[in-house]
Amino acid sequence: MLIRKIEKFLSSTGMPVTKFGRLAAQDPRLVGDLRNGREPRTAMVQRVEHFMNEFGGYVHAA
Repeated sequence: MLIRKIEKFLSSTGMPVTKFGRLAAQDPRLVGDLRNGREPRTAMVQRVEHFMNEFGGYVHAA
């Protein structure tokens, strides 16, 4: 589930949720909306996962 991956990323980087949303998807409300049940489309999931994978401070977790 995408929100779990995002929460781990935020925890490991200390990045604020609005900054993450802006950088990953040009949507500062992304994380709050996902926490409230928003279902992202496949393209959004791929974009956000790509951002997390390319971000230098991210610790990859299986």
